[in-house]
Amino acid sequence: MQEIWIALGLTLFAGMATAIGSIIAFMAKRTDYRFLSVTTGFSAGVMLYVAFVEIFFKGAATLVERYGDPGGHWINTAAFFGGMLLIGLIDNLIPAAENPHETHSEAETMPLHQHAVPHEAREALPQAGGLPDTSPDHRKLMRMGLFTALAIGIHNFPEGLATFLAALQDPALGVAIALAVALHNIPEGISVSVPIFYATDDRKKAFLYSVLSGLAEPVGALIAFLALRTFLGGDSGVIPPQVMGILFGGVAGIMVYISLDELLPTSRAYGKGHDSLLGLATGMLVMALSLLLMR
Repeated sequence: MQEIWIALGLTLFAGMATAIGSIIAFMAKRTDYRFLSVTTGFSAGVMLYVAFVEIFFKGAATLVERYGDPGGHWINTAAFFGGMLLIGLIDNLIPAAENPHETHSEAETMPLHQHAVPHEAREALPQAGGLPDTSPDHRKLMRMGLFTALAIGIHNFPEGLATFLAALQDPALGVAIALAVALHNIPEGISVSVPIFYATDDRKKAFLYSVLSGLAEPVGALIAFLALRTFLGGDSGVIPPQVMGILFGGVAGIMVYISLDELLPTSRAYGKGHDSLLGLATGMLVMALSLLLMR
């Protein structure tokens, strides 16, 4: 039971980093985009290294032990690409305007630091690019906000599941992944706050939605885990090793997709020169040293 609470705590820590991003959006006079570039690249480096060096092979070892060679390797590979397919489908089901990983410029975030949103700031917004319409129809804005919250929750669900399962299997590995996801969620919190604020003119509501987007990770991970235990755990309630092996293969695929499709492009958009590469290499190096020191 203790390992479940540890895994849930780490997933909660990772998810709540969106609130930090929202606070930065509202409080900081100037956002340090180069810092966000390096940290997002760092997060991608950690995820890629862990996915290919640790999690993928953990899944393979478990499945080979159960199904033999080469059967276990085939199942693990299928799970890996199945994870990529799952997160890819989720990504394509979410319109770009509600995708929390879309990058917003400093010109767009600047009005968040002011007491009121200047009319000219609204007019300058690229409405065709997806920021919400600022119609006075409150019911329309509420529907928009609820849809945005739902889209964010669905999008963050696989990240929470990846963090939770990794922490459940190996707490030390879970700490590293939770840190990577947390760093990734800081700029996500900024991106969540921008459209919600422009839709509602309400900083508190924008902050609340950024918090809810982070809560989707631990809540979703816990629901998925309980469902797995209930339907696949049998009388003992323990998830079979082969199921955990398939899940690890899928988690590795999810993490690789998130790194290549979201983290690295976001890092490149925020940074200059080789900022994203510096963050990526540093993340891999720190993760490699951590794994070596834990042996």
